[in-house]
Amino acid sequence: MVEHSRHLDLVFHALGDPTRRGILHRLARREHTVTELAEPYAMSLASVSKHIKALEHAGLVTRRVRGRIHYCRLNPKPLEKADGWLRAYERLWDLRLSRLEELLRHPDETTNP
Repeated sequence: MVEHSRHLDLVFHALGDPTRRGILHRLARREHTVTELAEPYAMSLASVSKHIKALEHAGLVTRRVRGRIHYCRLNPKPLEKADGWLRAYERLWDLRLSRLEELLRHPDETTNP
């Protein structure tokens, strides 16, 4: 369980930055080179590379090197695990909101303690 928690920490940390989310958004469409991923950002290639390394550390991105060109690809598995964790809370809130809806629809049927 500790390893699972550590993994989620890495994923949510990686997702906590808008640049990294933007990189993932682009990688969801197709594989990109590091240079291509850096194009829309007003930062150095080294800075973008640090963001990519954070995504790699979380397991969200895989990189392959061909000559001097680095290609990055999205790995969706860690996102699926994070989604599963979030869905547990979604079910909790769905139950609570359904109960609230029921109370609001039938306020006379509730008993006061």
